[in-house]
Amino acid sequence: MDTSELYARGLRRRKKLFGEADVAERMSAAGEFGAPLQNIINAYVYGDVWERPALSDGVRSLVMLGMMAASNKPAEFRVHAKGALANGCTAAQVQDVLLLVAMYCGVPAAIEPTRIAADIFGEADPATKPQADEAIS
Repeated sequence: MDTSELYARGLRRRKKLFGEADVAERMSAAGEFGAPLQNIINAYVYGDVWERPALSDGVRSLVMLGMMAASNKPAEFRVHAKGALANGCTAAQVQDVLLLVAMYCGVPAAIEPTRIAADIFGEADPATKPQADEAIS
């Protein structure tokens, strides 16, 4: 398969997963300078790796959440939490992933992702939501 087909397939998947507006925003965030990276993301990340049949979309999303939490990438965790919701992942599944992150990577690695997941999965009470600079432990 040529890269233009991979790119088109990946862009379709990415839009389905995250929504057209979010994808357009992310693709244009770094302008022309970022275009080569966006091409790689569309063609190879979403057009190839995310299209492989061995893992379901939900499992792939849960793996992404674990990796983003463990590597302290809260912005990417947020993006992939929205994708996990679109892929049918449940709050309980995400909670279990974050508990594994806490046990294997340390509690601090799971704090901010837990906050983000609670927000995305609709379980955070806006009246009691901590500010971004407050620590929960």
